[in-house]
Formats: sequence, structure tokens, C-alpha cells
Amino acid sequence: MRVTGNYFTNGFLNRLNTLAANQQRLQNQVSTGQRISAPEDDPAAVQRTLGLQAEQKQVLQYSTNIASLQDRAMASFNVLKSVKSVSDRAGEIATLADGTKSPVELKSYAAEVTQMIKQAVQTMNGKHNDSYLFGGTQGSQPPFTMATDANGNVMGVTYQGNTEVAQGEVEAGVTLGVDVPGANSTGSGARGVVADSRSGADFFNHLISLQNNLLAGNATATTAINTTDLPNLKKDEENLIGHITNNGALQTRLETSATIAGNRKQSLSKMVSQEADANITDTIVQLNQAQYAYQAALQSGAGIMKTSLLDYLR
Repeated sequence: MRVTGNYFTNGFLNRLNTLAANQQRLQNQVSTGQRISAPEDDPAAVQRTLGLQAEQKQVLQYSTNIASLQDRAMASFNVLKSVKSVSDRAGEIATLADGTKSPVELKSYAAEVTQMIKQAVQTMNGKHNDSYLFGGTQGSQPPFTMATDANGNVMGVTYQGNTEVAQGEVEAGVTLGVDVPGANSTGSGARGVVADSRSGADFFNHLISLQNNLLAGNATATTAINTTDLPNLKKDEENLIGHITNNGALQTRLETSATIAGNRKQSLSKMVSQEADANITDTIVQLNQAQYAYQAALQSGAGIMKTSLLDYLR
């Protein structure tokens, strides 16, 4: 077989280029900590890494949704506790307002109930992140409006929200909502906080009835308080307790979802690292070996290709 004069030279240079490229690749891995810098480095690993990174983004969004729902659930819980305090005091007043109280005492109770109604309306119009909590999906306007007479007594409270509630995705295919409407008279869907036709709750109207009977201050009014207002207020209390219980259960579920999402994020980060990150210790060993091979190739080539003018004169 005939060997051309530049055969060895070309082969030697190709080998040097290969060794130099390998050395450069390993140096990049050591400096960046990444095993893969281009798709051709490991196409299968790149595909797996891209899939894992896409799932990471998805899980990160789930974590964001869960955190937002947790904040909103806690804000709702605080409102529910405040309204429950009003309910407790209303029940006490209804119990105290018996036939032994004078009209002056009853009117004093009435004034307190009036302030309690106003306080409860203000509380139920609470916001979280510029969105009203209990207006359903109509979070841009106060869910409750109140009308008073010339003396400041409450004549009526109107709900202007809807019965729909927003949902947030907490894991693949699983949505969860922590909102509840302020009122629901439809007989279906999420139960209303202060009014719900299924439970008989109608907190504001029941408080207004108590207020008016206390203002009347006569025997007929005190009888109505005992036989009508007090039982109705108990329905309101039971409805509120149900909402507080459900809210607590939702917060527990969200905590579990947050833990699951956090564990999945850690697992995905580890898998991405295994696919894309360089093992620095092994890579440094390989880099040293590549450098030795490159130096050895240079020395070997220099020895073989060593020529001078005297070589041609012999």
C-alpha cells in the first residue's frame, strides 16, 4: 500500500484536534459544572432534561397556586372568626332580652346590635390582595351593601356578589377553591357564609329582626326574640361553625399539597442534576488524563516528525 508523504502528518493533526477538543470539553464542564453544553453532547440526556425542566416549571406553578390559596384561606378564616364573635354576642343578647328587662335596657341592647350589624358588614366586605373575599367571582366590588334610616338603625343588607367560586390547580388534574360566597339562596353550589337557603341561615336579616324587636321593647317583641330570633341565630351560628370547620380542613389539605409539591421539586432538581451536572471529581480526573494524552501526543509526534537539512543530505 502506498503511503503519501503527508499521511502521517494529517493523521497526527486530526488526533491532536480530537484530543484538544476533548480537553476543551472537559475544561468547560469543570468551569461551568454542567456535563451538557450542547444537544450533541448527549441527545438522550438532553431530551430527558428538557422533560424534567418542563415538569419543574409546572410544579413551581402548583406551589405558587397553593401559596396563594393558603394566604386567601387564612384571610377568610380570620373574617369567619370575627363574624362568629358577632354571632356569639348576638346570641347572648337574645338570651338576656327576656321579660325582666326594661325598655331602656332593651334599647341599649338594640344600639349594640346595630353596631354589630355594621361591624359584620364591614368585616364581610374584607379584601385580600385587592379582591373581595366573599363576593364569589365578582371580587371587584363590595359583596354587601347596607341601608340605614335617619336614626342610623339598619334597615337592610343586600348581597351583590354571585355564588361562583374561583379554583386553583394544586397538582395535575386537581383543582381546589378556598373561597365561599357571602350568600347563596339557590339551593345548590357552595354554601353561603351569612345566608344559605339550605341551612336556614340569614344572619343579617336575623340581626335586623333582633334589633327591631329590641327597639320595640314590649312584651310581644321579647316573646318574638325568644321564640323566633334566638332559634334563627342558632341556625346562623351552626352555619358559621360549618364554614370555619371546612376552612380548617381546606388549610390542612393545602399544607399536604404544599409538602407534596415541595418534595417533588426536590426530586426533580436531583434528577436534573444527575442528567446535566458534571461530577467534578471524575471530570477533573478525566481532564488530567486528557491533558497527559495531549502532551504525550505532542512529544511523540515531535520525535517522529523531527527533521533537519542534514537528514536530506545523508
